[in-house]
Amino acid sequence: MTRVVVGEFIKGEKNPKIIGVGENETFGMRHGYVVDSLQTIVSIKNAVSMAEKSSGVKIKRAFISVGGLSLRGGLSSGSTIISKADGEVTNLDISKALQDCEDNLNLNNKKIIHLSHISSKLDGKEVQGRLEGMHGTKLEVKVFFLTYSIQHLEDLIEVIAQAGLETIDVIASPVAIGQIALSEKQKIAGVGLVNIGHQTTSLSVFENGLPISIHTFSIGSTDITNDIALGLKITLEMAEQLKLGNEIGGNFPSSKTDQPRAEKKKLDEIIEARLSDIFELIENHLKKIKRGGLLPAGIVFVGGGANTPRLEELSRSILKLPASIGRTDIFNNLKTKFRDSCWFTALGLVISGRDNNGYSEGSFKNLFKDLKNTIKSSIKQLMP
Repeated sequence: MTRVVVGEFIKGEKNPKIIGVGENETFGMRHGYVVDSLQTIVSIKNAVSMAEKSSGVKIKRAFISVGGLSLRGGLSSGSTIISKADGEVTNLDISKALQDCEDNLNLNNKKIIHLSHISSKLDGKEVQGRLEGMHGTKLEVKVFFLTYSIQHLEDLIEVIAQAGLETIDVIASPVAIGQIALSEKQKIAGVGLVNIGHQTTSLSVFENGLPISIHTFSIGSTDITNDIALGLKITLEMAEQLKLGNEIGGNFPSSKTDQPRAEKKKLDEIIEARLSDIFELIENHLKKIKRGGLLPAGIVFVGGGANTPRLEELSRSILKLPASIGRTDIFNNLKTKFRDSCWFTALGLVISGRDNNGYSEGSFKNLFKDLKNTIKSSIKQLMP
């Protein structure tokens, strides 16, 4: 779905007020990138038109989110020798160390859309807080980068422009959702944010308040629906309702009405098998980054697939971690419908609008400029 949220910032209030929303089924996109620009433009226009009507505001500019298989995350380290004779660390030294981090990445056809400073060392010793003004010989930094396919990003921004909108900034969807669904306490302790979308599932791991790993798998809630349709030989529409735990016509759909229990058992087995596939991918990645069973705040599920019955129970059983469905208390004026985690990406973009000098620093503003500018504009992330 293409979702649009309009927020109003009121002086003296911490959180914006939601004054309008719009949604439309997304056509012309697959796994997060544009495959048919004309269909995508129509989807965007319809969602924006609905949001304009509900808010009474003409929408000309917007924050946009990106996700899917093109979104990649990774850690990179860089270092530099302090340039001043007296060994004082300057912004130039920090910039050189960050540039070395970028040089050590494989950025072939990719664009850095987000970076977070993870740690710094001066002459081999960990440094907390502000680097500028300290003294030493060698500066080492570790940074977490999020990259996105330049081609896919340009295609997306182009269709948004053709739909009549100017892109203010580009925010990675896991970062946007994290601002809504996760507390600071969870992000500091260590938590996995799992977004089960229609075609993909993303796993984002946060520690010490920052993302340290983001990975996307090419499996989503649509795969569960398709399995149900095939296994029970019913329509996709009926399969979707059953996946969400809804009854159809008051009875479980079956050609043999005397076997509802057997059919229900088969449905549970189908859902459990596909969810187990997703959890296995998550578990393998957590082990790869040495976080298997080591996230004190557990796993938080969001997205359309988060509404699948028994999701939390199965997750606890397989991943051996606490599990919960993502919720938000940030927007007190939201109707029940918009508390569904399907809306968290769009709601997170509203928060990003308030905090535009935070997570999104240096992303869209430098989209077609040299990446050195992105690194340079991110120096202040190393400051308190």
